[in-house]
Amino acid sequence: MSQDITSIQAIETLLGQILSEMEDVFLVSVRIKPTNNIRVFLDADAGLSIDNCVKINRKMYRTIEENAWYPDGNFSLEVSSAGVDEPLLLLRQYKKNIGRNVEVILNDDGRLEGKLLDANENLIQLEYKEGKNKKAITVTKDIPFDQIKQTTVQIAF
Repeated sequence: MSQDITSIQAIETLLGQILSEMEDVFLVSVRIKPTNNIRVFLDADAGLSIDNCVKINRKMYRTIEENAWYPDGNFSLEVSSAGVDEPLLLLRQYKKNIGRNVEVILNDDGRLEGKLLDANENLIQLEYKEGKNKKAITVTKDIPFDQIKQTTVQIAF
């Protein structure tokens, strides 16, 4: 199989078949490196278990081998959660993270950090503090997706 868009589409089609059996698991992205390293990033509405990653990996690996997509067997396959350091890419990920703190990088490189209150097809709603100490006020702002460069979940320790 060549390293072009067709191989990614074939992997996505295979994943679609496998994930149709798992209601809350969804595909975030697929990357294929020139070394035939296939990396699949998944997420789930209620959290993605290692067991689910293993099951999906085994089904994919078996299908790829049976169909001889890489006839010499020269490929590797990694199936994992998108991870907390990965930016949110899908509306479903935004909805899953409502109530959590996020950092939003805008197209103009401005940054906002606050609580994700809502998300729909067009925008997200963010609540954040403006100002310092006693002069700080809470602001709620709607941010259209076309103004967002990247959003990442902020982990509190």
